[in-house]
Amino acid sequence: MIDFLYHYFDDSLGPFRNLSDLEPEEAERVLDEIRVQQKGFASKRSLDYLTIRRSLEKRARELFMQKGGKPIRIHPQYMTVGECPWLLEWFEKGKALRIPITAFDSLTLSFTYGDLFPTMRYQDGKKYRGQVYTLNEIGQIINEFGLPQEWNSQGKDGPERYIEVQIWDDKPLAAWLR
Repeated sequence: MIDFLYHYFDDSLGPFRNLSDLEPEEAERVLDEIRVQQKGFASKRSLDYLTIRRSLEKRARELFMQKGGKPIRIHPQYMTVGECPWLLEWFEKGKALRIPITAFDSLTLSFTYGDLFPTMRYQDGKKYRGQVYTLNEIGQIINEFGLPQEWNSQGKDGPERYIEVQIWDDKPLAAWLR
């Protein structure tokens, strides 16, 4: 069912640039620069964003391992299931990569129905809140709920606008990492 994963990024920086890979002080400095320059979606992030992000990434990793996942990275890289052209707007020079899912070991891919932040933080009783899925499981969730970018492309029906993929291994991304 899932053929390709998509990654959205600023072409001037390149793909798979991850604040979580930086030491906390350096990540805060980079995020502060982004805020001052008021460039893209990241400039609107809260002052406690990185603390919350690291906590959510840790929780997602733990949940994934409980389901038999074999993460190699401490913090994931991020992609989406299906195209989300509006994500290009997050960046000054938005660009997208499309990578076949067959390039990845399924034991290094976890999925959330929606972005990690609302998936783990919203408390509205939806079945997929607080959940991390394996590749086999996410197919069932897609069959049940569809792709969020198809039923909620404008974000009017909740925070789910795409299925996020957490990539827990750099090996399949080596051609794009700087």
